[in-house]
Amino acid sequence: MSADGDVTWQKALEINLDARIYGALAEIGAGQEVARWFFRVGGAAGTIAKSMSAYDMTVSDQIYGKAGRYVSRERLLAMLDHEYGLLLERLGSSRGHETCFFAFADTVAARNYQGTNVCRGWMGLRFQHEPGAPPSDVLLHVLPLDATNAAQQEAIGTLGVNLIHTVFHGRLAPPADLLRPLLDGLSLDRVEVDVVHVSGPAFGSFDPVDLGLALLRAEVARCVLFDPPGHLVPPVDVVRKRAIVIERGRFASGSPVYARLMAAGLAEVRREFPAMEKPAVGVFELSVNSIRESLGPEELAPRLRPLLAMSYPVLVSRLRESFQLTQYLRRLSREALRFVAGPSSLVELLDEAHYRELPGGLLEGVGRLLADNVRVYVHPMDVDAFRSHLTSYGVDLAGLSFPGGGTVTAENVRLHGPIGHLYGHLLARGWIVPIVAVESA
Repeated sequence: MSADGDVTWQKALEINLDARIYGALAEIGAGQEVARWFFRVGGAAGTIAKSMSAYDMTVSDQIYGKAGRYVSRERLLAMLDHEYGLLLERLGSSRGHETCFFAFADTVAARNYQGTNVCRGWMGLRFQHEPGAPPSDVLLHVLPLDATNAAQQEAIGTLGVNLIHTVFHGRLAPPADLLRPLLDGLSLDRVEVDVVHVSGPAFGSFDPVDLGLALLRAEVARCVLFDPPGHLVPPVDVVRKRAIVIERGRFASGSPVYARLMAAGLAEVRREFPAMEKPAVGVFELSVNSIRESLGPEELAPRLRPLLAMSYPVLVSRLRESFQLTQYLRRLSREALRFVAGPSSLVELLDEAHYRELPGGLLEGVGRLLADNVRVYVHPMDVDAFRSHLTSYGVDLAGLSFPGGGTVTAENVRLHGPIGHLYGHLLARGWIVPIVAVESA
């Protein structure tokens, strides 16, 4: 067994030997990997009252009620409601005075045989933090990333053991202390946790924005997404099977120009694809770890909340380079992906400093950025704002030519030297697309 497996073994055994806790496990999809750990290490009779799965949809509906989607938060809650309710009904009077009851559930779409599906799942734990206490919940949205179904099952098993162990043997506050152990024995290359909901007396009150940022600080997610009211939601639910207009920036000023830029990008994608089956979605993206700056929680919140007021979802990421954003979003949607930017952001995007860690340098980075069906829409920009933006980033204006007054566009800015030939090629081939200014959002 690997060292990582030893850690999971030890955690499962500690849970089995903890006489305080007793509960049920129900798993749909991705095998019975969480329950299997407890049976493997021995002593499971002291922990597990029941373990079950219901893979057939009709059987599952008869147990938990009909579901619109089987891999959803709603289905997870129905499973927890049912299993936890049965525990209290059957065992509450006989051992409720000395036992912390729990119900663990997961519903996971692991990699199918053809390898064509979006792999994702919901996992949750309803538990008592002390005997007789009202229940508390932890709900997670997870993305298994391994290349095989068997490896994804294994990762889900480890993650489930980590969740149960952390709740009963870890610290529940601050949020990062709860979240960081979830990936013990795993890595972000194997699984991500991009949503967490907590409720109940074990936790007190946590703001959803604080929880989302804690996921990034704990390094269990690459990206988290907030809808305009500020709720933490799975990115895949927002962008799947939809064209995406993404605006990446620092968003330091809270200016309404950000919303005007997004509106222009969405108008352009409608012109480009007039017969889209689903409307494109516009998303602001704010990196906590861009090449120009790293942002702490105290700097993020003042930028994030004004963005949410502009009525677009906001993706907060740990992604350093823009081409990494292309790779991330391509996991979730194969529809058109359009970056929208001003000319200054485009010039900054072509700075070779972004790509020094890639073997192929700038050319490799641009190739990864502008993958299949990816373009950059470029909105006109006032020349003074153009000059100020690039100066603030430390870009040498001597390497550029642009109008002395008026407006800078994708067509009238010139880059000097060899990079200018690459820029001209991207513009001529339509990877860089000039778009029309929009005066109001």
